[in-house]
Amino acid sequence: MDFFFSPFEMNYLWLPLIGLAVGLLASMIGGGGGFVFPPVLILLFGIPAQIAVPTSLAATLPICMAGAGVHYRNGTMDVRAVTVFGLAGILGALGGALLTGMLTTEQLKSGFGLYAILLAGLMLLGKDEPLKPASDGGRLRRAVRRIPRGTFYGFAGGFIAGTFGTSGTAPVLAGLFASGTPLRLIAGTSLLIVFINTLSALAGHVVLGVIDLSLVLMLTAGSVLGGLTGPRLTRGIKLENREGGIKRVYALVMLAFGIFMLVF
Repeated sequence: MDFFFSPFEMNYLWLPLIGLAVGLLASMIGGGGGFVFPPVLILLFGIPAQIAVPTSLAATLPICMAGAGVHYRNGTMDVRAVTVFGLAGILGALGGALLTGMLTTEQLKSGFGLYAILLAGLMLLGKDEPLKPASDGGRLRRAVRRIPRGTFYGFAGGFIAGTFGTSGTAPVLAGLFASGTPLRLIAGTSLLIVFINTLSALAGHVVLGVIDLSLVLMLTAGSVLGGLTGPRLTRGIKLENREGGIKRVYALVMLAFGIFMLVF
């Protein structure tokens, strides 16, 4: 992996503000912010995709670490789900990192756009499973049901992270919702899974990747603060009644990014 510092440009001053907003929202919904960083770097700052992908992954790690740490201390994390999703995500991330080196910038942009639109459609059209208090038998059935779903969505999240540098949040969130994970645990659980995926994907880019440390430092200057603040804002808020609205908003944001990447 090659590390370098690009020359400072005045438009880099926007990066800490972008990082703050992304870190704040990502830590509240359970993402690492990687879904925003690649299109911002590619479309607004003209960074080649082969540099934007590993740079985005490196900038995502501090958000995940900060947010996951706060959620763990708050007790809003499902460690069993992290284990299932995380193990599958490691394999997917390494495979995705290998694929990135074979694709051009335009292919990466088009692939990212199609992926975002597909996931948005699944979340908007899919049926929600009611989250009911579970008996011991219900918890056992949920745990058994989580293994194949967690493996599939975890692998998908890791593969997306390794390929597009987006942290793979969308399939992870979709999998946690599909597994019936209580909404109050989703953000913290997703952040730790995304951290595992991102770290694995970054490791996979060791040979092929190029990281611009100037961009990483500018983004993380704001994103770490946002990552620490987001979980504190949601602490004590009952999110269960807002689950449908949160999913729709997240899906619409994904849809907008996907269309934007395909058109521009």
